[in-house]
Amino acid sequence: MPSPEPMPSPPAMADPAALHATEDTRTYPCRSCGGMLVWEPRRAGLQCSSCGLPADLGEVESTDVTKHPLQSAMAALLRPDGQAALDKEVTCQACGGTTAFTGSLSATRCPYCATPIQRDDLQQAPTRLPIDGVLPFALDERHARDAIEQWIASRRFAPKEFKQYRTLGAFSSVYLSYFDYDADAGADYRGQRGEDYQVTVKDGDRERQETHTRWYPVHGQVRVEFRDLDALANTGLDDRKIDALAPWPREKITRYAPHYVAGHLSRTYDLDAQQVFDAQIRTKIDNGVDQRIRSDIGGDRQRIDSKQQRIDRLLFAQLLLPVWLLTVTYGGQPFQVYMNGVTGKVVGERPWSKIKIVLLVLGILAAVALVILGLRLFGG
Repeated sequence: MPSPEPMPSPPAMADPAALHATEDTRTYPCRSCGGMLVWEPRRAGLQCSSCGLPADLGEVESTDVTKHPLQSAMAALLRPDGQAALDKEVTCQACGGTTAFTGSLSATRCPYCATPIQRDDLQQAPTRLPIDGVLPFALDERHARDAIEQWIASRRFAPKEFKQYRTLGAFSSVYLSYFDYDADAGADYRGQRGEDYQVTVKDGDRERQETHTRWYPVHGQVRVEFRDLDALANTGLDDRKIDALAPWPREKITRYAPHYVAGHLSRTYDLDAQQVFDAQIRTKIDNGVDQRIRSDIGGDRQRIDSKQQRIDRLLFAQLLLPVWLLTVTYGGQPFQVYMNGVTGKVVGERPWSKIKIVLLVLGILAAVALVILGLRLFGG
């Protein structure tokens, strides 16, 4: 059996990064003032956070994101010798302080001097799936804070302390890891097509119509093409809230390059492409095939007695999608608000003020009591 082909590398471009071989990290120093370059959503490029000078990135040869066969990509990972360690401490090349990368974190800021630092070893490790594409941040921090503040202000019965998120909350921009799948599936099936007909039934002196169904055996074949089925590959987040941030503007997804992450937090996957497929995507494919079978059976009702399903082609890519994240701790419990870093859609969780709810209930009861008293006094 021939070995799987290696995954293609991104095209060469003008990369202003400073690579630190001893730490296997990179930073983006400004060539004018020595400050740090960060990805600036408003100008869609790198810009110095100190002097404002933009950086020339040159031209990208291609922005297309390549997807890979899932089975051969998973088989190509070296296991278990030389397994890449996820936790790592590096020395900041700007101030000498120690920065800790834990879990799937791949880009952060130095806790002492705020220098943006990225680790390259996870992207290059033979035991890790590389990042293929990225949807760059399009909304900056000011826009994100305004949108999230409006969302919080509109939450009725939220505690006053929760609305003081500027002093109590932690606000950050983070790229989250997703796996995106294309699949071609087919199935041979046997089932039954139900055709309804009406029967008049007498009930004493009255008549009523009843619906009966005639069933006919059927069999056939279906094929279904699935495109861009995505699922979150990170743990420790509210999956339902993150899913609610969709849709993501796919036309703006581009081939991954490290400079898109400069100045932002970034995580690679916690669950690999096979685990995410088995846990989240396979069910979507099964349901899609069943829906196509029912459409193929036709009639008024359908029964699927048996099916032999197969997946003829299964491709995937790892994408980084941008999220603005606010975490507020209230009553010892963290509450998180998320914003889609491109569309501005905001979803989140919030605490409830028991005092405000009790006061509302008491107010309603008092109003009802006054109405009843008024009716008794003036209603005769």
